[in-house]
Amino acid sequence: MYNGGVAGLTFWSPNVNILRDPRWGRGQETPGEDPLVVGRYAASYVRGLQGNDGNRLKVAACCKHFTAYDLDNWNGVDRFHFNARVSKQDMEETFDVPFKMCVKEGKVASVMCSYNQVNGVPTCADPNLLKKTVRAQWRLDGYIVSDCDSVGVFYDSQHYTSTPEEAAADAIKAGLDLDCGPFLGVHSEEAVKKGLLKEVDINNALVNTVTVQMRLGMFDDNAAGSSSSYARLGPKDVCSPAHQDLALEAATQGIVLLKNHGPSLPLSTRRHRTLAVIGPNSDATLTMIGNYAGVACGYTTPLQGLGKYASSTLHQPGCADVACANDTLFGAAIDAARQADATVLVMGLDQSIEAEFRDRVGLLLPGRQQDLVSKVAAASKGPTVLVLMSGGPIDVSFANNDPRIGGILWAGYPGQAGGTAIARVLFGTTNPGGKLPMTWYPQEYLRNLAMTAMEMRSSPSKGYPGRTYRFYKGPVVYPFGHGLSYTKFVQTIPNNVPTVTVVSIALDGRHHTTSLNKTTTTTINDSSSYGKAIRVTHAKCSKLSVGLDVDVRNVGNRDGSHTLLVLSSPPRQGGWAPPHKQLVAFEKVYVPANTQRRVRINIHVCKHLSVVDGSGIRRIPMGRHKLHIGDLMHSVSLQPATL
Repeated sequence: MYNGGVAGLTFWSPNVNILRDPRWGRGQETPGEDPLVVGRYAASYVRGLQGNDGNRLKVAACCKHFTAYDLDNWNGVDRFHFNARVSKQDMEETFDVPFKMCVKEGKVASVMCSYNQVNGVPTCADPNLLKKTVRAQWRLDGYIVSDCDSVGVFYDSQHYTSTPEEAAADAIKAGLDLDCGPFLGVHSEEAVKKGLLKEVDINNALVNTVTVQMRLGMFDDNAAGSSSSYARLGPKDVCSPAHQDLALEAATQGIVLLKNHGPSLPLSTRRHRTLAVIGPNSDATLTMIGNYAGVACGYTTPLQGLGKYASSTLHQPGCADVACANDTLFGAAIDAARQADATVLVMGLDQSIEAEFRDRVGLLLPGRQQDLVSKVAAASKGPTVLVLMSGGPIDVSFANNDPRIGGILWAGYPGQAGGTAIARVLFGTTNPGGKLPMTWYPQEYLRNLAMTAMEMRSSPSKGYPGRTYRFYKGPVVYPFGHGLSYTKFVQTIPNNVPTVTVVSIALDGRHHTTSLNKTTTTTINDSSSYGKAIRVTHAKCSKLSVGLDVDVRNVGNRDGSHTLLVLSSPPRQGGWAPPHKQLVAFEKVYVPANTQRRVRINIHVCKHLSVVDGSGIRRIPMGRHKLHIGDLMHSVSLQPATL
């Protein structure tokens, strides 16, 4: 079908970079700040795009941008000139995790290298990243592509090589197979003539790209009657009712209820017949699909969605746009709130505030938005609800602390059906179950925090706060994983589960002749009782997992979905500074009102209970690991097996 002639069969998606800094303009493209969440998303996204027809591809996906890429244009530093200085520890523990899962578990057909340098070397010219890691260690079955004109960027902007031929040779020898742009096409032949590159290197790159084309069926006879199910797809298969239902389901599940004071939500079609719908995003269309989206089948704006529940709506934008430069339109908005039974403010950001090549300046609502929200809430006759559209977090402490604002929802950029999804949640047709995939920091968090500082761990002596919930301990507006419901869930561990699960870590037979104390384990702090740690590569990891049952009971009167978040606190290690807590498992379960469901959690010991030392080596700390499931705590004691 080639997508009706308007697109190819290769999609350079998904973006699986970690949302390290809340100001990043492309955070909207990513699934958040946690490596496990992003990795699970990456593998699932890729399998959805590529299909499940063996080696045959429906379309070819691409995980990007490899690696440590999360700055576009901040304070005079742009992505074309940025050298990300990253420790081996942070690379192994954070930045590379989603890409490894994307390749090994998602079986992605492509990986894209990024514009930036990592520790002085452009990623598209680094054989340690491309040939050694992606190709050799992770066993990529596909091709490696540059971000558009990345090779030209490291020659022209970064001046990494003296000649364009050297740049072409460095990229191809590092493992780059395909150039998005003309650079390799223009300069590779001359690189061969000058002896900088061998023809076999180009042939190897062609093998990797042409093989993916073959897997896509581009050389098949796709005439009428072809046996390929993909060949029979056409425009008739786009925007089907099932697809539009899925868009609504995705938008609805993605909404996070941040605050429900009173409770003020859900609204009532009987009591709240007249709605004031206010804000620069209240009648949004294109804003709802964010960036890098296809053509929507149609749009339902928040105003249209809410209009299906209310007898009448009083619509006032309040601000001319999200920049909200003045208060000219405030008066009409305040008057509408005075007249209505309930007020819904749809505020937030759009691509003029956060976008590719546009990092945010701060975390507050732009311009006079906060002023509008407070004044409308003070004047509102009925309950006031704040709905936020944004990709990144916003400091809305003022609204969270304002008793006049009864509810706050985060809708992200909810897509074509966003207005319907918002209305369904606000009026209780759907019980919200979304959780925040990133920490929402106060504006104060950014004080003296450069986006260029790549360290994940905090450094109190330097005044460095650390990044993400794993390493930051300061005040937050809303924590990672926060999200309310219209019902109440109670989690318990069954009585027959022991308080401590003991797991014996057997050593791989290849290391049985070495001394356990000298080689296989590392003493973390000889003067302490913290114990030892076994290198993951020295352990028998296959089928080494911890199983735990958790009962989830819905004690409210509404059906709903609940997400179990299981976080681990490893034994504290001298000098290693492991995460305070690390998400090791998550499961979503639908529980009807007044019923209970048992959820089985499986935690792979080597993957999820290991930590990374200062040299970038992943090890399994011996001793007691504490698993946190909401208010519950369960211990897992890891012990080395006796040789």
